[in-house]
Amino acid sequence: MDNQFLEILANPNDPDRSPLVRSGDYLICSKTGTGFPIVDGIPQLLPEQEISADKMKELLKK
Repeated sequence: MDNQFLEILANPNDPDRSPLVRSGDYLICSKTGTGFPIVDGIPQLLPEQEISADKMKELLKK
């Protein structure tokens, strides 16, 4: 994923539109710790695809 593209992405579920940071196959919200999967190079930023912060911690440990 292109770094310039990544710089413009934000958490669609956060009113402050906090930036997302890439970690493996996920984009993590820098404020809330929630995440979104990246599937075949495409960020899945739909609200129903958001992964809770607790679940993200589990996934990133693997």
